[in-house]
Amino acid sequence: MTWSSYAQISDFKTIDFTQSDSIAMSLHDESLYNLPELSYKLTAHLDTDVEKFRAIYMWICTNIKADYGLYARNKRKRNKLHNDSIKLQQWNDHLKKITFQKLLKDKKTICTGYAYLLQELSQLSGITCKIVHGYGRTSTINVDRISAPNHSWNAVELNGKWYLSDPTWASGLENPTSENLRYDYINGFFLVDPKFFAINHFPIEHQWSLLPLEKAPSFKSFLEAPVIYGKAYRNLSYHSAPEKLHNTILKNEKVAFKYQLLEPAASKDISLLIDDGSFSKKIHPELSHLDNHWFEFEYRFSTVGFYDVHLYVGEDLVSTYTFDVKQ
Repeated sequence: MTWSSYAQISDFKTIDFTQSDSIAMSLHDESLYNLPELSYKLTAHLDTDVEKFRAIYMWICTNIKADYGLYARNKRKRNKLHNDSIKLQQWNDHLKKITFQKLLKDKKTICTGYAYLLQELSQLSGITCKIVHGYGRTSTINVDRISAPNHSWNAVELNGKWYLSDPTWASGLENPTSENLRYDYINGFFLVDPKFFAINHFPIEHQWSLLPLEKAPSFKSFLEAPVIYGKAYRNLSYHSAPEKLHNTILKNEKVAFKYQLLEPAASKDISLLIDDGSFSKKIHPELSHLDNHWFEFEYRFSTVGFYDVHLYVGEDLVSTYTFDVKQ
């Protein structure tokens, strides 16, 4: 196991994934009834493992749809049975059968199906890939009710290093209002920086955080982290501050916001929407740019109250925080 917070997509900045993506798109009508054949078709004309993994990953993300009905049913069952370990295990065993059947027949599934398929197709092409089970946080999950693992993703070994990817969240976005899952591919979930990934992914087994123990977040800090939306992965490569969703501060106290962008941005592209329940205002903060696409700014709340604060990059909602401002 290679422990490195730098195991991320930038390791392959010299690789052009155009051919991998083109092969994946050309095989749109392929079925899942012969996985060895599908794996061969996706990878036979590619030279490197990372290109092969990319073709497999892209095919899954653009051909397998999120099954919201099964997702909602599983969520209800888990909430209902979380205090009954025997019945919960029986449901989990039944769910595996349903998940596999629907994946094979309809190309629709939930996170475990995505992770299973990515593992199987990768291993058939000679790439070591693992399913990682753990906890995932989205904008619609009530962290106070997280009592059991609720998400699965993958770790893949490439050139002797381990990398993290989430094909489920790359394939679909959860609507914060309706909770429906809709297809909207996000490339940022491919070979993600483990530090960024850890904000809304917490593995059951620590080793799959790919972070040294002293740098990995505790479960408590994971639950306290800000809400990071799917579109954050279109715009950010790392989120540094604020570190918590809920913050209590004093009036006129400086609050630091710090992020690393995938691409450079101007002040006009970054905005905060500040809402106190009665009115909202949008501001464009003055950015302090650092090296390597880092930017930061500070904000002071001049009046006491409770505020919801939303960060936008362009039109994309990236993250949310609350601030209880005291006298």
